[in-house]
Amino acid sequence: MGTTAAKPYASPAPIAQRVEALVAQDDVTLAIEHFGDVSAPAVVFAHGFGQTRHAWDGAANALARVGWHAITADARGHGDSSRRSDGNYHYDQFVDDLVRIARNSGETPVLVGASMGGLLGLAAQALHAPFRALVLVDITPRWETAGVERILAFMRAHPQGFASYDEAADEIASHLPHRTGRKSEASLRQLLVRDDRGRLRWHWDPRMLDFATRDSNRLQRDLLVAAATIRVPVLLVSGARSDVVSTETIAEFLAHVPHAHHVCLPDATHMVAGDANDTFTRVVLEFVQTLESEAAPSTDRHSEQPRSDERHSRAAHTLCPPEVKS
Repeated sequence: MGTTAAKPYASPAPIAQRVEALVAQDDVTLAIEHFGDVSAPAVVFAHGFGQTRHAWDGAANALARVGWHAITADARGHGDSSRRSDGNYHYDQFVDDLVRIARNSGETPVLVGASMGGLLGLAAQALHAPFRALVLVDITPRWETAGVERILAFMRAHPQGFASYDEAADEIASHLPHRTGRKSEASLRQLLVRDDRGRLRWHWDPRMLDFATRDSNRLQRDLLVAAATIRVPVLLVSGARSDVVSTETIAEFLAHVPHAHHVCLPDATHMVAGDANDTFTRVVLEFVQTLESEAAPSTDRHSEQPRSDERHSRAAHTLCPPEVKS
């Protein structure tokens, strides 16, 4: 697997799914969506800060089509999951929620986590080991502050919401100028909710913005320590045009997790799945199918294949070329 080896994956038609409510320890209700056969091997998708589970609809459908049980969830304070009445959000709560979602799957799933979702997966694995493998999407234990601040500035804008879907689409287009198309009203309905004054607001609790910047330096140090304890197979998928990860933060991560494999998507920014969903899905499919093939009993008792972590430790790590970064 490598940057140039990734082939586009033709997105399949939607597959039947069901939604359930999972109650967390503090009575926050988490919205969980299942794709495919619930008895199949599971993959849990964890979205980034300010997103919803629908960011994963394309990838989840694709994995379900080839025999995986894909699970997406709205993090607390996001989407259809409930908000804390006191507005008090803590990092440990999000980690506990992710562990609960993993254990609710009935087996040991693979975690695919973008941005915040990837960091939560790292912390959860170090503390509770609920996953058989990790796919981290454009995130490393240390991140580029300027990139994160750019995202938070976008999230802080328009505290009074939007008058129309067109107005919201204009704002998103200005934030993602590299994309040629505009968000449709159907997709915006998954990101926005109408308040009692008729204004359209982002479908997450704005009080979480205080949580997003709390103890950032300490958190990055703790996550780097946590990363060094990870023993399951790890895949890092980065965007070459990302301003949240860099060649330096990626190299630091790979030094702490030497068995990790890295794939760089040359046309993607931090929003990897949104920018290059077909190619991203192909990369994830190749990774999880490799896990399954290595887990299957061998018919040749004289054949000794390397374990996934051993194979990945010998793989060349592909760092994003600095010249293609925006």
